[in-house]
Amino acid sequence: MKAILSALGCVLALAAATPAYSQEKAPQMTSAEWLAKIQADKKGIVAKSMDLTPAEAKKFWPLYDQFERELAVPQASYTRAVLDYIAADGTLTDANAKRITEQVLAASRDEARLRDKHYRQLLKVLPARKATRYMQIESKIQAIVRYESANAIPLVN
Repeated sequence: MKAILSALGCVLALAAATPAYSQEKAPQMTSAEWLAKIQADKKGIVAKSMDLTPAEAKKFWPLYDQFERELAVPQASYTRAVLDYIAADGTLTDANAKRITEQVLAASRDEARLRDKHYRQLLKVLPARKATRYMQIESKIQAIVRYESANAIPLVN
């Protein structure tokens, strides 16, 4: 149970801040080590990975900050649902299982809509290759977060 709560603490902290390195610069690390780096300085990692010109940076960073604020809402919903599941600790009813799963799926849909909206905004201020690179970085970050979260949460009995 401590491992689960610890992993969820990482997910909660990650919802506030999350990073990614480019593949060519990335040392070989475990997902847990990546998660620690992500939590420590997401914005710094994104900055190093994007190679933005000063003009691009001036337009990119306000969008990035807005996206992070907006993304915190579905990520918090997801985290609350997972915490509800963990709190049930073996006493999960069918009704609660359904409710929690629906909350997780709704959070995923909301997150996907935000990512699409954000990408469209990025295309207005960055070349398509850089906008795509940023979306790839975010996707890799979320893959690490989801993996660590899923790894810590036991399957429903």
